Amino acid sequence: MRLSVVILAAGQGRRMNSDLPKVLQPLAGRPLLAHVVESARVAGAADIHIVYGHGGQRVRDALHDGQLRWALQAEQLGTGHAVAQAMPGVQDDALVLVLYGDVPLVRPETLRRLIEAAGEQTLAVLSVRMKNPTGYGRVVRDRAGRVVRIVEQKDANAKERAIDEVNTGLLAAPARRLREWLGKLDNDNAQGEYYLTDVVVQAVKAGLTVEAVIAESENEVLGVNDKLQLAEVESVNRRRRAEELLRQGVTLADPARFDARGPVEAGRDVFIDVNVVFEGSVKLGDRVRIGPNVTLRDCEIGADTEVFANCVLDGAVVGAKCRIGPFARFRPGAVLRDEVHVGNFVEVKKSELKRGAKANHLSYIGDATVGERVNVGAGTIACNYDGVNKWHTEIGDGAFIGSGTMLVAPVTVGAGATIGAGSTITKDAPPDALTLERSKQVTIEGWKRPEKKK
Repeated sequence: MRLSVVILAAGQGRRMNSDLPKVLQPLAGRPLLAHVVESARVAGAADIHIVYGHGGQRVRDALHDGQLRWALQAEQLGTGHAVAQAMPGVQDDALVLVLYGDVPLVRPETLRRLIEAAGEQTLAVLSVRMKNPTGYGRVVRDRAGRVVRIVEQKDANAKERAIDEVNTGLLAAPARRLREWLGKLDNDNAQGEYYLTDVVVQAVKAGLTVEAVIAESENEVLGVNDKLQLAEVESVNRRRRAEELLRQGVTLADPARFDARGPVEAGRDVFIDVNVVFEGSVKLGDRVRIGPNVTLRDCEIGADTEVFANCVLDGAVVGAKCRIGPFARFRPGAVLRDEVHVGNFVEVKKSELKRGAKANHLSYIGDATVGERVNVGAGTIACNYDGVNKWHTEIGDGAFIGSGTMLVAPVTVGAGATIGAGSTITKDAPPDALTLERSKQVTIEGWKRPEKKK
């Protein structure tokens, strides 16, 4: 059966106290809504319909996804009314899975269990048992344990409020029957809204089976209504990602002080120290070691490479057996081949350092190609910007760049060349020769330092 997913994302989120729509609040660096869309796709969605309202075009623009289908809920009249806005775009022979844009941690495997429990004659709802169910709709069962209705907190009596099994709002139902039930909803309740949960009673009256699939934990179905709940969800997600890596064999110095905000691929015997943040897609080879306080964003790190403390690598590709940092910064386009050493307070941007090259101290390498076994001395700068355009620096294999050198691009340093310390190189330096540029040193006899006036 075709799976059509409807995601409710029209809420304003007043308790967020933010100008950003609730479903665009960031979780692990991405909007809450993006996490729900990803889970829907992993669960096998053939089409995804998002019901939006508050935030309007801003919500649509944030996802940049032409495959999503959008339905506007101009007035927020309840969850049942919201789902009804998307139903014109859903085929009658589909199975509809209803998700929420502010419930981002439901696992795809849980969604699959929910989907498998539903069918032509079965409505499936996702429930969870809570130690403190206050505020949630209760799942009411008959003496045989069959679900007969869901009652909201404000409409529940004392006996119903004592029930610890609560409705999460997520459900799966045959589209044709769901369309029929939505058309019969009324708003005769304490909120004056059209509740999606009221379709349960209609399903029972129609003789269908209502199956409650119980989620494994409360954490999986946490909703986000304010910044406190957002922080709780962030913490759960952070722990979940850490556990995934631990099961793969990665060593985390402290799982509570590690944050993966995107996909991570790690080889064997990888070690990650405390306060490390991964963003975007990160790939780590065998035996990579990441020191404390490091940020990696969209990076690939080769086997046996060590990144020391306090480095920031963004969009970099690093080969095997490299040594990086501490306090190094790589900007997009940085490529290090095998056995390269880049030391403390060195910045690399849109440059390639070939095998065995070294830049160990206090240097800037931008828009450059650095050959094999090149030694870049402390304080060297590839002067790549003339105020309008960026220019390239080429350093041949085996060259030695003395400390404090300014390489004013465009310029080429030949293979095996030596550049004397303190030089400003504005013309090409020939291979296998010493090139230096220095102004005359002058000592002024009898000069005295100025003194402050009393």
